[in-house]
Amino acid sequence: MRVDAPLYSFDAPEDEVRRLEAKGYAGAFTYEGPHDPFFPLLLAARASQSIDLYTAVAIGFARNPMILANIGWDLQAISKGRFLLGLGTQIKPHIEKRFDMPWSKPATRMREMVLAIKAIWAAWEEGERLDFRGDIYSNTLMTPMFNPGPAPYGLPPIFLAGVGPRMTEVCGEVADGFFVHPFSTSRSFAELTLPAIDRGLLARARDRDAFSISLQVMICTGADDEEIEQARQSTKRQIAFYGSTPAYRPVLECHGSGDLQDELNALTKQGKWGDMNALISDDLLEEIAVCAPIGEVAKRVAERAQGRADRVSLVAHWTRDPDLWDDVVRDLSAVD
Repeated sequence: MRVDAPLYSFDAPEDEVRRLEAKGYAGAFTYEGPHDPFFPLLLAARASQSIDLYTAVAIGFARNPMILANIGWDLQAISKGRFLLGLGTQIKPHIEKRFDMPWSKPATRMREMVLAIKAIWAAWEEGERLDFRGDIYSNTLMTPMFNPGPAPYGLPPIFLAGVGPRMTEVCGEVADGFFVHPFSTSRSFAELTLPAIDRGLLARARDRDAFSISLQVMICTGADDEEIEQARQSTKRQIAFYGSTPAYRPVLECHGSGDLQDELNALTKQGKWGDMNALISDDLLEEIAVCAPIGEVAKRVAERAQGRADRVSLVAHWTRDPDLWDDVVRDLSAVD
């Protein structure tokens, strides 16, 4: 199993990616947060040799297919074939009010975005006329001076993130892999995610062996009771934040807690962020996160993967200490 880690540094990621590569991580990823997710990967690509580099995720709807096609082609070439383009949708308020971009049916829009990117790449690879015409995106102009030509190290795979069944199906239809959101449980993974991926693959008669699943798992651990409690409270805050979003309701409904989404959402609208933790029970925490002594984390994460995930990421909002996970990375990397 391939084990990945976040690349936190936006201004000096070279040393960080070298450390991760030396520790045996298979991949390093950035995300759309306070900083652009692509710029650090350019520097990391120059400073590393074998580690995969990817966005988990960049917000697709904040950009357009041509921009993403260019970025994906360039980072794949600069990294010599180690880039993975990971895209997500975000939610309507952020797309419209933060990015000032249009919002419409997200699953339909994301499906078309991926097909448009792949059509652009195909035009560059094969030298044929670009003629992608969709209901949302239309890419029909490509002159020689803007065509980089065939990719020297092949084209990067496209991964999508999602929680709901429709977006997950779309991923199975058109993408090369899927990021299982950290707001997930063993039950939701088995009952919601995997069947939706399989439906998407079946719709296009695609081979499961050519499709990858990346499982992001929240972890609660620590050296003593005080550290463990700090990790639990920090993880509850993150669960509460995710749980307040309507798109993540299916995971709660899987455990008979759909009404919790309404309560959390109401608190966000009142600005009562500090009151949300109290609504996250210990039982729900332990359904979503792997809560275990450090020596048991690898086994528990492998069990969560259920033999279907090809790579995993350990999500711990309460620490940025890479040394904490050395044994876990070693043990998980030995899992077939």
